[in-house]
Amino acid sequence: MFRSLLNLFFPKLCAACSKKIIQEHPFLCMNCEEELINSTTVESRRITRIFRGRVPIEKGASLFYFDKKGKVQAVIHQIKYREQKDLAIYMAETLAQKLGSDFFEDIDLIIPVPLHPKKRKKRGFNQSEFIAEGIHNKTQITLDTKSLLRVEHTQTQTKKGRFERWQNVSEAFQVVGELIDPKAHILLIDDVLTTGATLEACAKALLKSKSRKISVLTLAWA
Repeated sequence: MFRSLLNLFFPKLCAACSKKIIQEHPFLCMNCEEELINSTTVESRRITRIFRGRVPIEKGASLFYFDKKGKVQAVIHQIKYREQKDLAIYMAETLAQKLGSDFFEDIDLIIPVPLHPKKRKKRGFNQSEFIAEGIHNKTQITLDTKSLLRVEHTQTQTKKGRFERWQNVSEAFQVVGELIDPKAHILLIDDVLTTGATLEACAKALLKSKSRKISVLTLAWA
């Protein structure tokens, strides 16, 4: 009774289209669930191709194509700017389930792309950590949020071109201590892959003078 009254005055809205959700799904309406989850296949080849000739990537995958002003953008913005942690975890768990155990079989460590402490303090959270938590939930692979730091407070990448993005973050990341096995296969996690500049900079910091392997996983690609 209480839940029915709550839904009457504060109805659940779909994270993708903002329509009222009438079924039990906590995040998406039936149409968006079908379009974004049931009918979506994971993209892999295009993801690894982005890094070809730039940094060695073992494998990569992404769940959605990021279309501006589309449903995927709406979902990502809910996660990135409105701290929708449960939505991020659900999407990440869906991605892990679609990939299957083979993708994660030789992964030793999950590392989300870090925010600079100033940006983390201002925003209050790191959306990539939410996604990484969802992947961890499904795979039980160790999650490490301490060993890779963002040491430069760079400008937002949103309106920058490919070279500007690379230049903006090329020396922004640093590995702290020796907590990571030198031979570990690390899965880097981010929300959206565009030019790959941020993930490339993270990978290079982790690979510096080490024999580690790097793979990448994002919720969306553009």
